Amino acid sequence: MSRTWVTPGARRVPEVVLAFWVLKLLSTAMGEAASDGLVGTIGPAPAVLVGFVAFAVVLIRQLRLQRFVAGPYWLTVAMIGVFGTMAADVVHKGFGVAYSLSSIGYALALVVIFVVWHRVEGTLSIHSIDTTRRELFYWATVVATFAMGTAVGDLLAITFGLGYFSSGVVCCVLFAIPMMAYWGRRAPEVTTFWCAYILTRPLGASFADWAGKSPARGGLGWGDWPVALILAVLMVVVVRLTARGARRVVRERSFDRYSASD
Repeated sequence: MSRTWVTPGARRVPEVVLAFWVLKLLSTAMGEAASDGLVGTIGPAPAVLVGFVAFAVVLIRQLRLQRFVAGPYWLTVAMIGVFGTMAADVVHKGFGVAYSLSSIGYALALVVIFVVWHRVEGTLSIHSIDTTRRELFYWATVVATFAMGTAVGDLLAITFGLGYFSSGVVCCVLFAIPMMAYWGRRAPEVTTFWCAYILTRPLGASFADWAGKSPARGGLGWGDWPVALILAVLMVVVVRLTARGARRVVRERSFDRYSASD
Protein backbone atom coordinates (compact mmCIF):
# COMPACT_ATOMS: atom_id res chain seq x y z
CA MET A 1 0.00 0.00 0.00
CA SER A 2 1.29 3.44 -0.86
CA ARG A 3 2.46 5.54 2.07
CA THR A 4 3.07 8.78 0.17
CA TRP A 5 0.24 10.63 1.95
CA VAL A 6 2.10 10.58 5.26
CA THR A 7 5.37 12.18 6.26
CA PRO A 8 7.45 9.39 7.86
CA GLY A 9 7.71 9.94 11.59
CA ALA A 10 5.02 12.64 11.71
CA ARG A 11 2.56 12.45 14.58
CA ARG A 12 -0.89 11.62 13.22
CA VAL A 13 -2.94 11.56 16.42
CA PRO A 14 -3.08 13.86 19.46
CA GLU A 15 -1.17 13.39 22.65
CA VAL A 16 -3.13 11.43 25.25
CA VAL A 17 -3.65 14.08 27.90
CA LEU A 18 -6.73 15.26 29.80
CA ALA A 19 -7.99 17.32 26.85
CA PHE A 20 -7.93 14.18 24.68
CA TRP A 21 -10.36 12.37 26.96
CA VAL A 22 -12.58 15.43 27.38
CA LEU A 23 -12.88 15.79 23.60
CA LYS A 24 -13.40 12.07 23.11
CA LEU A 25 -16.31 12.06 25.56
CA LEU A 26 -17.81 15.18 23.99
CA SER A 27 -17.53 13.64 20.52
CA THR A 28 -19.25 10.42 21.57
CA ALA A 29 -22.13 12.29 23.16
CA MET A 30 -22.43 14.72 20.24
CA GLY A 31 -22.38 11.86 17.73
CA GLU A 32 -25.20 10.09 19.53
CA ALA A 33 -27.40 13.18 19.72
CA ALA A 34 -26.68 14.32 16.15
CA SER A 35 -27.31 10.85 14.73
CA ASP A 36 -30.65 10.53 16.51
CA GLY A 37 -31.59 14.05 15.46
CA LEU A 38 -30.71 13.41 11.82
CA VAL A 39 -32.61 10.11 11.71
CA GLY A 40 -35.64 11.75 13.28
CA THR A 41 -35.52 14.64 10.80
CA ILE A 42 -34.96 12.96 7.42
CA GLY A 43 -35.50 9.25 8.12
CA PRO A 44 -33.12 6.30 8.61
CA ALA A 45 -32.07 5.59 5.01
CA PRO A 46 -31.29 9.21 3.97
CA ALA A 47 -29.60 9.80 7.33
CA VAL A 48 -27.27 6.82 6.87
CA LEU A 49 -26.38 8.05 3.39
CA VAL A 50 -25.67 11.58 4.59
CA GLY A 51 -23.69 10.26 7.54
CA PHE A 52 -21.57 7.99 5.37
CA VAL A 53 -20.81 10.72 2.81
CA ALA A 54 -19.84 13.20 5.53
CA PHE A 55 -17.69 10.55 7.22
CA ALA A 56 -15.95 9.64 3.94
CA VAL A 57 -15.24 13.28 3.02
CA VAL A 58 -13.68 14.23 6.35
CA LEU A 59 -11.72 10.96 6.55
CA ILE A 60 -10.17 11.51 3.11
CA ARG A 61 -9.24 15.04 4.12
CA GLN A 62 -7.70 13.74 7.34
CA LEU A 63 -5.65 11.13 5.49
CA ARG A 64 -4.25 13.73 3.10
CA LEU A 65 -2.79 15.86 5.86
CA GLN A 66 0.93 15.53 6.51
CA ARG A 67 0.71 15.80 10.31
CA PHE A 68 -1.72 15.97 13.19
CA VAL A 69 -4.02 19.01 12.98
CA ALA A 70 -6.53 19.33 15.80
CA GLY A 71 -9.53 20.64 13.82
CA PRO A 72 -9.64 18.05 11.02
CA TYR A 73 -8.76 15.22 13.40
CA TRP A 74 -11.59 15.93 15.85
CA LEU A 75 -14.01 16.63 13.01
CA THR A 76 -13.24 13.14 11.72
CA VAL A 77 -13.85 11.65 15.17
CA ALA A 78 -17.15 13.55 15.41
CA MET A 79 -18.33 12.30 12.01
CA ILE A 80 -17.39 8.76 12.96
CA GLY A 81 -19.48 9.28 16.10
CA VAL A 82 -22.48 10.15 13.95
CA PHE A 83 -21.97 7.38 11.40
CA GLY A 84 -20.98 4.76 13.99
CA THR A 85 -24.18 5.43 15.90
CA MET A 86 -26.23 5.00 12.73
CA ALA A 87 -24.44 1.75 11.88
CA ALA A 88 -25.38 0.27 15.23
CA ASP A 89 -28.93 1.62 15.22
CA VAL A 90 -29.69 0.45 11.67
CA VAL A 91 -28.67 -3.11 12.54
CA HIS A 92 -31.16 -3.12 15.41
CA LYS A 93 -34.03 -1.00 14.10
CA GLY A 94 -33.73 -1.88 10.42
CA PHE A 95 -32.97 -5.58 10.67
CA GLY A 96 -34.30 -6.42 14.11
CA VAL A 97 -30.98 -7.66 15.50
CA ALA A 98 -30.95 -7.68 19.30
CA TYR A 99 -28.57 -5.30 21.05
CA SER A 100 -26.87 -8.27 22.72
CA LEU A 101 -26.08 -9.86 19.36
CA SER A 102 -24.96 -6.61 17.73
CA SER A 103 -22.74 -5.86 20.73
CA ILE A 104 -21.08 -9.26 20.38
CA GLY A 105 -20.80 -8.87 16.61
CA TYR A 106 -19.10 -5.47 16.81
CA ALA A 107 -16.85 -6.73 19.61
CA LEU A 108 -15.72 -9.62 17.41
CA ALA A 109 -15.10 -7.20 14.53
CA LEU A 110 -12.99 -5.07 16.86
CA VAL A 111 -10.97 -8.11 17.96
CA VAL A 112 -10.34 -9.05 14.33
CA ILE A 113 -9.10 -5.53 13.55
CA PHE A 114 -6.79 -5.61 16.57
CA VAL A 115 -5.38 -9.02 15.61
CA VAL A 116 -4.75 -8.07 11.99
CA TRP A 117 -3.33 -4.67 12.96
CA HIS A 118 -0.90 -6.27 15.44
CA ARG A 119 0.18 -8.99 13.02
CA VAL A 120 0.82 -6.49 10.22
CA GLU A 121 2.40 -3.66 12.22
CA GLY A 122 3.64 -5.41 15.37
CA THR A 123 2.03 -2.86 17.70
CA LEU A 124 -1.31 -1.33 18.62
CA SER A 125 0.19 1.80 20.13
CA ILE A 126 -1.22 5.07 18.85
CA HIS A 127 2.22 6.60 19.37
CA SER A 128 3.43 4.62 16.34
CA ILE A 129 0.83 5.90 13.86
CA ASP A 130 2.97 7.60 11.22
CA THR A 131 2.02 5.79 8.00
CA THR A 132 -1.15 5.62 5.95
CA ARG A 133 -1.60 1.91 6.66
CA ARG A 134 -1.32 2.38 10.41
CA GLU A 135 -3.69 5.30 10.31
CA LEU A 136 -6.24 3.25 8.36
CA PHE A 137 -6.03 0.54 11.01
CA TYR A 138 -6.53 3.23 13.64
CA TRP A 139 -9.64 4.70 12.01
CA ALA A 140 -11.11 1.24 11.37
CA THR A 141 -10.68 0.59 15.09
CA VAL A 142 -12.33 3.89 15.99
CA VAL A 143 -15.36 3.09 13.81
CA ALA A 144 -15.70 -0.34 15.41
CA THR A 145 -15.44 1.10 18.94
CA PHE A 146 -18.16 3.65 18.20
CA ALA A 147 -20.52 1.04 16.76
CA MET A 148 -19.89 -1.44 19.57
CA GLY A 149 -20.16 1.24 22.24
CA THR A 150 -23.49 2.41 20.86
CA ALA A 151 -24.88 -1.12 20.95
CA VAL A 152 -23.55 -1.73 24.47
CA GLY A 153 -25.02 1.54 25.74
CA ASP A 154 -28.45 0.66 24.35
CA LEU A 155 -28.08 -2.86 25.72
CA LEU A 156 -27.60 -1.49 29.24
CA ALA A 157 -30.24 1.23 29.00
CA ILE A 158 -32.98 -0.59 27.10
CA THR A 159 -32.48 -4.36 27.17
CA PHE A 160 -31.26 -4.48 30.78
CA GLY A 161 -33.70 -1.72 31.76
CA LEU A 162 -31.19 0.49 33.55
CA GLY A 163 -32.27 3.68 31.81
CA TYR A 164 -29.97 6.27 30.29
CA PHE A 165 -28.73 7.95 33.46
CA SER A 166 -28.03 4.71 35.36
CA SER A 167 -26.28 3.29 32.30
CA GLY A 168 -24.09 6.39 32.20
CA VAL A 169 -23.19 5.96 35.87
CA VAL A 170 -22.30 2.28 35.33
CA CYS A 171 -20.15 3.18 32.30
CA CYS A 172 -18.51 5.97 34.28
CA VAL A 173 -17.42 3.50 36.96
CA LEU A 174 -16.18 1.04 34.33
CA PHE A 175 -14.36 3.83 32.50
CA ALA A 176 -12.56 4.87 35.69
CA ILE A 177 -10.98 1.43 36.15
CA PRO A 178 -8.71 1.37 33.07
CA MET A 179 -8.16 5.14 33.37
CA MET A 180 -6.72 4.76 36.87
CA ALA A 181 -4.62 1.84 35.69
CA TYR A 182 -3.48 3.91 32.70
CA TRP A 183 -2.45 6.98 34.69
CA GLY A 184 -1.02 4.89 37.50
CA ARG A 185 0.96 2.73 35.05
CA ARG A 186 -0.28 -0.42 36.77
CA ALA A 187 -1.14 -2.22 33.54
CA PRO A 188 0.13 -2.21 29.95
CA GLU A 189 -0.44 1.22 28.41
CA VAL A 190 -1.87 -0.09 25.14
CA THR A 191 -4.40 -2.35 26.90
CA THR A 192 -5.63 0.27 29.35
CA PHE A 193 -5.80 2.95 26.65
CA TRP A 194 -8.02 0.93 24.32
CA CYS A 195 -10.24 -0.31 27.16
CA ALA A 196 -10.82 3.27 28.28
CA TYR A 197 -11.27 4.41 24.68
CA ILE A 198 -13.96 1.81 24.02
CA LEU A 199 -15.85 2.73 27.19
CA THR A 200 -16.00 6.43 26.29
CA ARG A 201 -18.65 5.59 23.70
CA PRO A 202 -21.41 4.09 25.90
CA LEU A 203 -20.51 6.61 28.62
CA GLY A 204 -20.94 9.69 26.44
CA ALA A 205 -23.89 8.29 24.50
CA SER A 206 -25.81 7.36 27.66
CA PHE A 207 -25.63 10.87 29.08
CA ALA A 208 -26.45 12.40 25.68
CA ASP A 209 -29.59 10.25 25.48
CA TRP A 210 -30.46 11.13 29.07
CA ALA A 211 -30.27 14.84 28.26
CA GLY A 212 -32.01 14.67 24.89
CA LYS A 213 -34.76 12.09 25.21
CA SER A 214 -38.22 12.84 26.51
CA PRO A 215 -39.14 12.35 30.20
CA ALA A 216 -41.41 9.50 29.09
CA ARG A 217 -38.26 7.67 27.95
CA GLY A 218 -36.29 8.51 31.07
CA GLY A 219 -34.61 11.67 29.77
CA LEU A 220 -34.63 15.37 30.52
CA GLY A 221 -36.38 16.27 27.28
CA TRP A 222 -33.91 18.86 25.96
CA GLY A 223 -34.10 17.43 22.44
CA ASP A 224 -31.46 15.73 20.30
CA TRP A 225 -30.53 18.76 18.17
CA PRO A 226 -30.09 21.22 21.07
CA VAL A 227 -27.92 18.68 22.89
CA ALA A 228 -25.87 18.05 19.73
CA LEU A 229 -25.40 21.79 19.18
CA ILE A 230 -24.29 22.44 22.76
CA LEU A 231 -21.78 19.59 22.62
CA ALA A 232 -20.48 20.69 19.21
CA VAL A 233 -19.87 24.20 20.55
CA LEU A 234 -18.05 22.78 23.57
CA MET A 235 -15.88 20.68 21.26
CA VAL A 236 -14.94 23.71 19.17
CA VAL A 237 -14.04 25.69 22.30
CA VAL A 238 -11.86 22.91 23.75
CA VAL A 239 -10.15 22.26 20.40
CA ARG A 240 -9.33 25.96 20.00
CA LEU A 241 -8.02 26.23 23.54
CA THR A 242 -5.82 23.15 23.23
CA ALA A 243 -4.54 24.23 19.81
CA ARG A 244 -3.70 27.68 21.21
CA GLY A 245 -1.89 26.07 24.14
CA ALA A 246 0.06 23.81 21.80
CA ARG A 247 1.16 26.78 19.68
CA ARG A 248 2.28 28.63 22.81
CA VAL A 249 4.38 25.66 23.90
CA VAL A 250 6.00 25.47 20.46
CA ARG A 251 6.84 29.18 20.54
CA GLU A 252 8.30 28.89 24.04
CA ARG A 253 10.45 25.93 23.02
CA SER A 254 11.61 27.76 19.91
CA PHE A 255 12.49 30.81 22.02
CA ASP A 256 14.40 28.64 24.51
CA ARG A 257 16.42 27.05 21.70
CA TYR A 258 17.13 30.46 20.20
CA SER A 259 18.22 31.86 23.56
CA ALA A 260 20.43 28.84 24.21
CA SER A 261 22.16 29.29 20.86
CA ASP A 262 23.05 32.86 21.87
